[in-house]
Amino acid sequence: MLHQPPITLTLFIISPLLFLISAAQARNCNGHAELCGRRYSNISFVGAHDSPFVGPLPSDNQGISVTEQLQRGYRFLQGQTHIDDYDDENPGVLHMCHTDCLLRDAGTVTEYLATVKTFLDNNPDEVVTVLLTNGDDVDISVFDSVVTESGIKDYAFTPSGKLSMDQWPTLEELINSNKRLVLFLDYGADTSKVPYILPEFDYIFETKYGITDPNFPDCSLDRPPGASPDGLMFLMNHFLDIKIIDGILVPDRANAERTNAANGEGSIGAQVETCWQLYQRPPNFVLLDFVEKGEGLLAQDQLNAL
Repeated sequence: MLHQPPITLTLFIISPLLFLISAAQARNCNGHAELCGRRYSNISFVGAHDSPFVGPLPSDNQGISVTEQLQRGYRFLQGQTHIDDYDDENPGVLHMCHTDCLLRDAGTVTEYLATVKTFLDNNPDEVVTVLLTNGDDVDISVFDSVVTESGIKDYAFTPSGKLSMDQWPTLEELINSNKRLVLFLDYGADTSKVPYILPEFDYIFETKYGITDPNFPDCSLDRPPGASPDGLMFLMNHFLDIKIIDGILVPDRANAERTNAANGEGSIGAQVETCWQLYQRPPNFVLLDFVEKGEGLLAQDQLNAL
């Protein structure tokens, strides 16, 4: 006669299996199980415009650090880069600088990316997008060097070729492959030399920035000039500026609660409605100043129908 295994042994064998099944069922991707099976190109990411420029000065766009931005749930970070010509000890190093390194210097690009790497190290179910600008037309090899120095390169997603909208992997596929950084550069990217730094305007178009009208009435395609929106993801710039004098704009911190509201006049939702009339789809990316104010993450959930 066959003997049944002891109950304790049966539980010992089955319990880990139940745990693994439960863990798989409970898995979240960027905080939501519903996003796991959706393509990267079919998700809306609300993020931090000029994310490294943190503080109380008129040249600052954010009130909380990059680490805090990530911890709160923002998975899209943008920042300006420039060569720091004012550092006599380390000349020619690529820094996160607002317009000019003499105006606002938030440290090296290597340090900035290392901060993002630390977050990815500690959060294995998260995918982060970084969009860098190349204001000094720096060669792509320099960006490759600083990415390598930061240690984040192993996380970078590298497509096998230029992707159409329906060829992007799902969030879960990016997580399973541990390629959880999507890195764009606005100008100067060359995928024949550095395949993981993606040319922004091969994949994304942007609406206008430098907006001073608090109702954000315009959603027309601004960059790249003359492009068609068809086949491209789109970035909605939704940060409000104040005009000081001609050519000088500063972030409107005082009205950030209204600007970053999910719904209502001048809100994220209101501009999304304007954009919908043109493109019949939600934005893939939304950039905000002062992400600690308002309802950016609520708006993100609404855009993703969560």
